[in-house]
Amino acid sequence: MPKLVMFNKPFRVLSQFTDKDKRKTLSEFISTRGIYPCGRLDYDSEGLLVLTDSGKLQSKISDPKFKLPKTYWVQVEGNVSVEHCEMLTCGVSLKDGLAKADSCKILPKPSLWDRHPPIRSRKSVSDTWLELVISEGRNRQVRRMTAAAGLPTLRLVRVAIGSWRVGNLQPGESRIELSRL
Repeated sequence: MPKLVMFNKPFRVLSQFTDKDKRKTLSEFISTRGIYPCGRLDYDSEGLLVLTDSGKLQSKISDPKFKLPKTYWVQVEGNVSVEHCEMLTCGVSLKDGLAKADSCKILPKPSLWDRHPPIRSRKSVSDTWLELVISEGRNRQVRRMTAAAGLPTLRLVRVAIGSWRVGNLQPGESRIELSRL
């Protein structure tokens, strides 16, 4: 049975075990040997990262051809309308082609851990939380999509990959789960 680790990646941690520039990496949080991330989560994004020791499972989780949905809670600058969500699900044009969300909905402010450093807030500029689900995984895709819709991303948290959820894991914590693929 493949080893499968759910990890809540903190803000400003690389989704790899080494870095020549001496930034924080997974090695500071995960001591299990022989496991590797299934895809990436940007240095400045937070949330669920799945790691495994199975190359086959790693491919099923991270390869876009398998269309495994990834769910993000995104804090954006501005007031989001239904039209914004329609734009994101119909598709926005990016430099590397059209990108569509599988679903988009406006959320009340979610109950999340504090981010360090915190998001800067401006009294004159409102913000909104969205739940975006995508099945691709292009570089910085969610950030580029919200920017193309006129909604710059302030905070990005991946809360699920397929049926795996970050749940009550705090930043830097991990748990072992059974493979469901």
